[in-house]
Amino acid sequence: MGSKGRSPWRSRGSRRRRLVPLLGAAALAITANGALACPAGAAGSDVDYATHCIPPAIAGLPPIDGTTTANVSVDKENAKVGDTVTVTYTVVKPAAGNPTELALPADIMTPTGKVTLGGAQSGDVTVTGPKKNDPVPGKGAFPSFSMTGTFTVTHAGTITLSPGDYNIHTSYIMELDTPCTVTNPPAPVSESVTATDATQPNTRAISLGSASGKPGDSVTVTGSDFTPGATVTLAGRSGAAGTADKATVTAGSTGTFSGSLTVNDRTTTGIVAYEGSAWSDDKGAGPAAYTVVDDTPVPAGSQKLTTTVKAGTLSMSQAGDAVSLSAVDFGRGGASTGNLRTVTVEDFRGGPAGWSLTGKVTDFTGPGAARIDAGKLSWTPACATKAGSPSTCQAGSAGTVGGSGATLASAPDSTLTGGEFTADARLSLDVPAFTPPGSYSGVLTLTLT
Repeated sequence: MGSKGRSPWRSRGSRRRRLVPLLGAAALAITANGALACPAGAAGSDVDYATHCIPPAIAGLPPIDGTTTANVSVDKENAKVGDTVTVTYTVVKPAAGNPTELALPADIMTPTGKVTLGGAQSGDVTVTGPKKNDPVPGKGAFPSFSMTGTFTVTHAGTITLSPGDYNIHTSYIMELDTPCTVTNPPAPVSESVTATDATQPNTRAISLGSASGKPGDSVTVTGSDFTPGATVTLAGRSGAAGTADKATVTAGSTGTFSGSLTVNDRTTTGIVAYEGSAWSDDKGAGPAAYTVVDDTPVPAGSQKLTTTVKAGTLSMSQAGDAVSLSAVDFGRGGASTGNLRTVTVEDFRGGPAGWSLTGKVTDFTGPGAARIDAGKLSWTPACATKAGSPSTCQAGSAGTVGGSGATLASAPDSTLTGGEFTADARLSLDVPAFTPPGSYSGVLTLTLT
């Protein structure tokens, strides 16, 4: 009799022990994924919104209606049509904590979700997160979790981003899903992207019927890829300056033209063609080289001396290709600082165009899948101009470098530009407090245009 009485108790206890882990997994799926850290980035504003979560039927729990705190961040807040934008959806504070006494194991949860686009562009961005979470104690609060995805910019204007529905998939004892929906969609706007039309390349081109002529000779100028029907000005150039030699022609229906320019100025070194009332790099072509053959007779007993100043190139060099930033402590994080290797710019073109030196950086990758977002790197630029240079360089603004880039230094357009310059910057990487220990590296690419 005693033996028979103990058997049902053991059976009920066994069923109970099997059920508790299932309830724990289901209850966890209702509210959060315990990701180790939120990816760094240009984080948007934290927003609160009502969430309706439906636990798996096996949990035996009613739907949970609560408030979720989340934010949406992007890798570039300014983009052009055609650009790809990476979106990170971070649930900062789930709607509830672990309702059971059961401690839940690590790495059992995989989140997926959607970010809602509004404003200039509509639709949803699908985001996913890694199967990675810290153990969660019984009755403990769940840490935040993040999901990432991408979308392509298709319209110019302000594009808003709001957190949307998400689902928690758990792989603990059983495969379970818990969908959580925004109660009153759309949720508040957390981030926005300012999109502009893609820059159209200037493919206008000209060619000359002759590379030289005497003063007063006419030269045939042929052009292509101009705006059909546009009035095109043909003009002489003396180095970086324009001359009084001008003529106009109308581009045909295919954007081509052929016109004649009489060249009287003996100092002419080139010919340009442009749309509009004045020269523009965006709507012009040239200069095409042209030499005026000065046949003025030399007085008796005299010798005519000539020389040529050849235009050079725009180039840069670096004082090194590696920078070691200062170390930071795990649990504290903060600024990891250093100095950019000095960049020397030489502008020996001798024309009217200025230059711009920009930089952009990749994410800093570390051990395993750990990373520090490119948006965490900022700089304070400085530049100096060598004495005697026609141009004066200007340092870029202090701020974030990131994946979309920033200006390190530049020199403006002018009648005559050129010179030698050095550019430097103080670097600072804002390392999140609990970034996993290890060595992290990113690539800063500098572009001179």
